[in-house]
Formats: sequence, C-alpha cells, structure tokens
Amino acid sequence: MSEAEVKATPLLSPAGGVPAIIDSDNQLQQAIKNLKQLTGPIAVDAERASGYRYSARAYLIQIKRGKEIFLIDPIPFIASPLIEELNQIIQSDEVILHASTQDLPCLREWGLDPKRLFDTELGARLAGLPRVGLGALVEHFFNLSLAKEHSAVDWSQRPLNQDWINYAALDVELLIELREKISELLDSQGKLEWALSEFQSILDAPPAPPREDPWRRTSGMHKVRKREQLAVVRELWIARDAIASKADIAPGRLLSDNAITELSVTAPTTTKGFQKTLKPIGLRPRWMENVNVWVDAIMRAQSAELPQMRLNGDG
Repeated sequence: MSEAEVKATPLLSPAGGVPAIIDSDNQLQQAIKNLKQLTGPIAVDAERASGYRYSARAYLIQIKRGKEIFLIDPIPFIASPLIEELNQIIQSDEVILHASTQDLPCLREWGLDPKRLFDTELGARLAGLPRVGLGALVEHFFNLSLAKEHSAVDWSQRPLNQDWINYAALDVELLIELREKISELLDSQGKLEWALSEFQSILDAPPAPPREDPWRRTSGMHKVRKREQLAVVRELWIARDAIASKADIAPGRLLSDNAITELSVTAPTTTKGFQKTLKPIGLRPRWMENVNVWVDAIMRAQSAELPQMRLNGDG
C-alpha cells in the first residue's frame, strides 16, 4: 500500500477521557495542586469567540501537563488571586503553544505570562515542513487526524456543548509529543538554538502599537475611489466600532465590511435608500437594528473633513 493510500486514524477523544470544566474556586485550587505535583513542559491552548465578540478574550483555556488535561473556564476567575498561583506554575517551566502570537495576548490579559516558550507552529515553519497547522502536523508525525469542525464556534456560549469540549481537549492532547518531534527535527537540522531564540523573541516583543486609521483596513476598499466615499467608510467604521466595543459584539455582525463599502458608493441618507443599496448583497435584519446610526454617520461624512486617499509612507 502506497503512502498516499494510508489514511490517518481519527483521534476521537483524549486517552484519559474528557475532563470536566473547571469553573469554581475549589476546582481550580485542586487543579493547581495537581499541576504542582506534575512535572515537565506545559501544553496550553485557548479558545476565543472571534467572529462573535468584539474582544479577543479567552473563553476556555486548555492545559496539559504529564498525562492530565485541565479545561478552565476563565470568566468566573477574572481578577481572582488563584490566577497568580496558576501563573507561577506556568512560569516555572516551558510552555508549549501552537501559533503562540494568536493566544499569548488573551492568556496575558487573563494573567498567564509564560517565561519560556516552544511554538510548534513556528518550529515547524523553521524546520521547512510544508503544512504547519496543528491538524496537519499531528497527521504528519502520528498518522492521526484531528477534527476541526468546531474551530469557529461561539465559545462565549454557556453551557459549552460537550462535543466542543472534547474538541478543545484534543487540541492539547498531543502537543507535548509534537513538541518533542519538532525539537528533534530542528536539532537534526542544526536549527534548534535558532528556533529557541525566535521563541524567546516572541515573548520579549513589546505590544504592537495601535494602527493609524484602522478603518482603512475595511475589506473591499478597492471599490472606494473618491475621498467623499472614503469619508463615509471612516464614519461608518467608527460608528460601528463604538457600538461593537460597548456591546462586545464582533463588528461584522452589526454591519459587514461589504455593506460599508457599498454604502460609501451611494451614500444613502434615508432608511429606504439604505435598504435599496444593500438589498442586492443580501440585506440582513441585524443591519437594520442601528439604521439610524448608520444614516447619521453617512450624513456626518458629507460635512466632515475629507481624508487623504493614501497615508504617507513611513519607510
């Protein structure tokens, strides 16, 4: 049988079973006690609610050390003194993350700040592997397949679906073993010290500065060809961002980027005109909930100072 014909075996659940969600002080205290008794590197992952919430906070944190997995609901423990105890454990050994730049901000926001890092995604890139997603690497090294159908669900929902919990536990099930495989590969290529230096540079990097005119990153800006249209994009984006931030809702759920760029071209100043503009792209009821805010933003753009079509380069 050829290599192409060898199918990966689905990994359906953790070897030790799916642990219960930790959401009380007593449960977290016991988890901290268990983690202190275990040894070795600590695999960590986090689930956010991207596409549903404005914030990038973690709604589930998965930790594995040794053979034991801990699934922590971080919301009940915001500002809890127990987080500092957990952080002391996190800082006591190497932390394994996959694509660490995605999860580090939300882990640090909650109070976990690793001091030593091994990034399996970046390590795989440095090793020259062609596919570096977690599922692809697990299949490459262990001939096991990870299901990814729950990667984009709303993790802010409570209670969490049991299938989602199982999926989350599997994200750390083989992370320690994967770290060993990638470390061995990097070492054989003479790249291990280089990789460890790169991982440390991620931890040491300062937070990214705020973007200048973040509204310019609205999708579909190729449709916007006039400064007057650009002003509409700006005012709609700012109005949408204010509502989304206050309500902790993903901005695109209030009004999509595509809708903003379409509105910038026709600049309707009535509810009827708003509906007429957006009907061809699929007018959604959610967009109409703040229609007066959107119309006011368009009218405000018509009397505001017009932005430049391009920002000056700073190279």
